[in-house]
Amino acid sequence: MKLRIIALALLCLSFAANAQNRIDNQGRRQGHWIKTDKDGSRIFEGDFVDGKETGVFNYYYSDGTLKIRNTFTTPGRYCKHEAYDQKGHLLATGFYDQKNRDGEWRFFSEDGRLVKIASYKMGIKQGAHIIFDKKGDTVEVANWQDNRRHGRWWKRIGEKGHITGHYENGLMQGRLTEYDGQGRLVRDGQYKDGVKNGPYRYYENGNRTVDESWQDGTLADRKILIHTTAGEEWQSIFGIAYFLPKGKSGTLIYLNDGSKKSCTDPIDIINERVGHETFVIIDRKSRVMANIGTIIGINKDSDGREILDLEPKPPFTIFPDDECIKLVRSLKRIDELDE
Repeated sequence: MKLRIIALALLCLSFAANAQNRIDNQGRRQGHWIKTDKDGSRIFEGDFVDGKETGVFNYYYSDGTLKIRNTFTTPGRYCKHEAYDQKGHLLATGFYDQKNRDGEWRFFSEDGRLVKIASYKMGIKQGAHIIFDKKGDTVEVANWQDNRRHGRWWKRIGEKGHITGHYENGLMQGRLTEYDGQGRLVRDGQYKDGVKNGPYRYYENGNRTVDESWQDGTLADRKILIHTTAGEEWQSIFGIAYFLPKGKSGTLIYLNDGSKKSCTDPIDIINERVGHETFVIIDRKSRVMANIGTIIGINKDSDGREILDLEPKPPFTIFPDDECIKLVRSLKRIDELDE
């Protein structure tokens, strides 16, 4: 009796094995398939018709939890896709057409929040892409065409500020503007083929403080607003040699022609306006800033002490510390490379 039961069980297993993972005489997968790894864990499970996936197709993590569910409406071609993490949270859903993302896709965080909506056409980014924050508010909107940004672009800055511009074939084109949380203009500039071109202005509390001019990505001039006893003035940074603090709140500016200007703007404000491409700190203790072009090298004074060689000659002496010496050496290496 026991032998008959064992034989029957083996016969059933044989039928089950023959019923799944079948390949027809043309080498096509047919019927129900379960693929496992070397440890016997399922990799995928689903049905084939003439070698094409049909119906529901599931893929699994090594621990057996569902990883992907593809539901085919057109065998082997078009399916709804759902991706899950190992805790069962939905991470992404959308449609595939011939293994290419197609149409609208949605992406989620582990706690179920919608974090992104993206549009595709046969695997290529096409249409609006929208990103959301933890509160569900929109933080960025970009339009895409042929896998490149194309059209209006908008991005939130901070809680209420935002920046907006326009792309053409992946390159920033035309006007870009940025506003702070109070709706005040922060910057306003022009682009051509992805680089700054034309006027570019910066604002503080809604007031213009930096006025730049660009030519095909090269800075032609940068004028900064300064306040003197005579009133407001606009000063080109290319005319500034050095600047340093004056008292507790002002700044003393030395110009290339040997003259100087005393302004009431704090040095941190002046430092921010001149930009960090052209000016470097040469004395940290006294907070002296210098135009890179004024730095010649390191010399020695009559007492044999190392001093910073500057042109034009300032009415003060800089005894370089280790950081300043490193700076001079790096500038010399750059000059040597340029030669």
